[in-house]
Amino acid sequence: MKILVTGTAGFIGSHLAQRLLKRGDEVVGLDCINDYYDQSVKYGRLQRAGINEADIEDNELIRSSTNPNYRFVKMHLEDRDSIDALFEAEQFDAVCNLAAQAGVRYSLQNPGAYIDSNIVGFLHILEACRHHGVKNLSYASSSSVYGLNEDLPFSTSDNVDHPMSLYAASKKSNELMAHTYSHLYGISTTGLRFFTVYGPWGRPDMALFLFTKAALEGKPIQVFNHGKMLRDFTYIDDIVEGVVRVIDNPAQPNPQWTGMNPDPGSSSAPYKLYNIGNNNPVELMHFIEAIEKALGKTIEKVMMPLQAGDVPATYANVDDLVADLDYKPNTPVQLGIDNFVKWYREFFKV
Repeated sequence: MKILVTGTAGFIGSHLAQRLLKRGDEVVGLDCINDYYDQSVKYGRLQRAGINEADIEDNELIRSSTNPNYRFVKMHLEDRDSIDALFEAEQFDAVCNLAAQAGVRYSLQNPGAYIDSNIVGFLHILEACRHHGVKNLSYASSSSVYGLNEDLPFSTSDNVDHPMSLYAASKKSNELMAHTYSHLYGISTTGLRFFTVYGPWGRPDMALFLFTKAALEGKPIQVFNHGKMLRDFTYIDDIVEGVVRVIDNPAQPNPQWTGMNPDPGSSSAPYKLYNIGNNNPVELMHFIEAIEKALGKTIEKVMMPLQAGDVPATYANVDDLVADLDYKPNTPVQLGIDNFVKWYREFFKV
């Protein structure tokens, strides 16, 4: 297939592009390479795929120096005309939209970035799919949509009308927008609610990266909610496997769905939501202990209260993923952390 993957300078997008190329797909990667976090990590991910920083120009497709099936374009989702022209020229078989303004805490300081990228930008993707015949769209949602829900494990059949951050609200909005386009235009849309993704080439704003960096620099770490946090940490390879299976199996209408008893996770339209999580939540303090084991040192901890917008626990029900796609994430946390620490030491030469 010819597949557009947005967010390919990002954590999940860069890994997904590599996986699709490895199996023989033609991939066009798109990213705006913003400065939300250390751009050297973003350029490092692109370099790994044969895209050199010096060759990148706005809105210009360039070909990988290592894989003829990979091309990359620096482009903003908010740039409607450029997005439309890209779809017109390339005629994609499938689109996986992973580009977004990420981060729960950052949404408290810069809410406008989430409207521009996650709402306006996603609309442009939907419109481009509609007008250029793309019937297979998958996109990143988030476990953050579960918000104030305390019924664990989280199920896609749960109500998600009580978000705790604008980031979460923007992801819930994506799901609603996607359903509209599935219903009106027959586009198969699948939303992927990711649960705390970690691993090599991970995001510098995430706990594993922050804790590892601080520990190696001999600095203390901030442990929120006094360590009483539960997270369904999901290894990057498990996430990518789930995404690939979704791309290969576009959403279908649910023949059992009824408006008298509507299931939020499916529809009479070709629309579906999946949790992609490890289905095995880990206490934050145990996660930190695994980092200490990988590093061979004790980390100084400063206990902090729960931050605004954060949820104390996440836990994914993945029954639909198992039933529909015959897949369940299973990488042990210690193995995933060991792999991350090895990558971190090599990349930053620590």
